[in-house]
Amino acid sequence: MTLTTATNAQAAPKIDLIIDTDPGADDVVALLFALASPDELNVRALTTVAGNVRLDKTSRNARLAREWAGREEVPVYAGAPRPLMRTPIYAEDIHGKEGLSGIAVHEPRKGLAKGSAITYLIDTLKSAEPHSITIAMLGPQTNLALALIQEPGIVQGIKEVVVMGGAHFNGGNITPVAEFNLFADPQAAEVVLNSGVKLTYLPLDVTHKILTSEAHLNQIAALNNNASRLVGSILNEYIKGDMEHYGLPGGPVHDATVVAYLLKPQLFSGRSVNVVVDSREGLTFGQTIVDWYDGLKAPKNAFWVESGDAQGFFDLLTERLARLK
Repeated sequence: MTLTTATNAQAAPKIDLIIDTDPGADDVVALLFALASPDELNVRALTTVAGNVRLDKTSRNARLAREWAGREEVPVYAGAPRPLMRTPIYAEDIHGKEGLSGIAVHEPRKGLAKGSAITYLIDTLKSAEPHSITIAMLGPQTNLALALIQEPGIVQGIKEVVVMGGAHFNGGNITPVAEFNLFADPQAAEVVLNSGVKLTYLPLDVTHKILTSEAHLNQIAALNNNASRLVGSILNEYIKGDMEHYGLPGGPVHDATVVAYLLKPQLFSGRSVNVVVDSREGLTFGQTIVDWYDGLKAPKNAFWVESGDAQGFFDLLTERLARLK
């Protein structure tokens, strides 16, 4: 069985995109990356969820990213303040108490859009052309799960759901087997997996191959604009934990890989597989079970990205950050 390079995952026309996010350091980098790419990505809205930090902070940080990108016309809707069933957990030890270690935060100029993210998703997807809207999921999948539970028919409006989450080959980052976004709400991930939507996963398997280096950080710093200074300050602080914990030479920029995949899928490769999420209490809670070698002959419900071009990723990120102030 051979790997498939993701060349045909997105065609040339502009992608109608909703970004569901829990900023978070790498989320903010991803948001700047996406909002700097208006020729390819029509970002219709940012929807926020509790995850890396509480909902009030993820919603503020999403609005900050929008402000820093000069894209305040993009609405931000606040969504679920807690997971479907499990006790809420946060990642303040990684992202800091405000969700953005390494930089100062402030109250953004522009507030939230009226109404909840869940209502926005339902209304938008119900009225959309069939299979027209892509959803980038950068945090726990609670908002989309709640929308699907309330209105299962909204799947008709979804073109693809691209998830940063999961782990298979090298284990998890919150438990030995679970990645944080899945561990934070495995029941929500199950709802999305069982909905029949077209799914792509960018797991730790690929994000731990696309690592910062001194050269990559210097590449960003050389831009010497506000966006590059923000991203450099965020990453220099954020990557320390992973480098120390895993003994890596650099750190991953997890959520930003989703944006790179949407913009340039040929940088990545993977294969269609069957994925199951373990939502049972116990040591494997939140684990993604990936049938990489098709041993179960089960229906393939996701495209699992396994590798990517690190230099290509940082070249693309740098090129887009250069477009911002």
